[in-house]
Amino acid sequence: MPPPRSGRARRPDLRALRAALPEPAQAVVTGYERHLGLERGLSAHTVRAYVGDAVSLLGFVVDSGGAAGCGGQGALADLDLARLRAWLAAQQSGGASRTTLARRAASARTFTAWAHRTGVLATDPGGRLAAPRAHRTLPGVLRAGQADEVMQASAAGAAERDPVALRDRAIVELLYATGIRVSELCGLDVGGADFSRRVVLVLGKGGKERVVPFGVPAAAALADWIDEGRPKIVAETAGDSVEPALFLGVRGKRVDPRAVRRVVHDAVSAVPGATDMGPHGLRHSAATHLLEGGADLRSVQELLGHATLATTQLYTHVTVDRLKAIHDRAHPRA
Repeated sequence: MPPPRSGRARRPDLRALRAALPEPAQAVVTGYERHLGLERGLSAHTVRAYVGDAVSLLGFVVDSGGAAGCGGQGALADLDLARLRAWLAAQQSGGASRTTLARRAASARTFTAWAHRTGVLATDPGGRLAAPRAHRTLPGVLRAGQADEVMQASAAGAAERDPVALRDRAIVELLYATGIRVSELCGLDVGGADFSRRVVLVLGKGGKERVVPFGVPAAAALADWIDEGRPKIVAETAGDSVEPALFLGVRGKRVDPRAVRRVVHDAVSAVPGATDMGPHGLRHSAATHLLEGGADLRSVQELLGHATLATTQLYTHVTVDRLKAIHDRAHPRA
């Protein structure tokens, strides 16, 4: 038998850990899950992450002896600031990065605040929990010329009018034109595209709708897909039911985010020297090029659907970093 590979510790089985919690704690987790999904309207992915952190935290309290003498609330009554800090310390010892620690600390604060509001906890220990600041790394982006080459490569692939190639071109064009998230693109329906105004209606994080404009090239690619490519896939695969999704997979169902990532990867890899990226890289590139073209931060925030301006401000660092690099290369006294 080969020796185990070194590196990051194996992720715990959160489903088994949840099932092993005392029944009162399991009921609390279920209530928290319902709150996140139904009351706050968070995405399924976000709910899984938040609930997973809560289960990990409660499992740690149980393993450290916190379930003893806790009355009817299982591990909850002994959940205090000391145990929150010990849980984060254990995460750090297991190899969690500063970014991961910051996210899990924020997740723990969300859980304890909810538990306190609902009477599960007498106090909110998470309100005093500090965590290391996450490193804000500059995202990789395409240069404007490279983005144009990616679009040209995608258009060349669709020249034979293959329905999948038409779809792929429309996906790449729309992602770069709008800067929307891959989940938002996959969630688009046919009726969400308004060609008269050249906008799409997007359902973003937290169930928030926003209207995002797109340009003439994206409109042309979308029209080719809707008028020519999509009907062929529907005719070949749909049978009695037709998905309302704007973008379909080869089996006629709503396109999967993994398929979109492959589409973007293939389009970008066709351009020599371009940074390998997925849909989020096109989102970064769109935001950077908007700011470089003179768009103001508030407008870019609205287009991207950021909850706070602080997230959008990351892109100002990207543009400044690139300006400095250009200055260093071009100025004789740099």
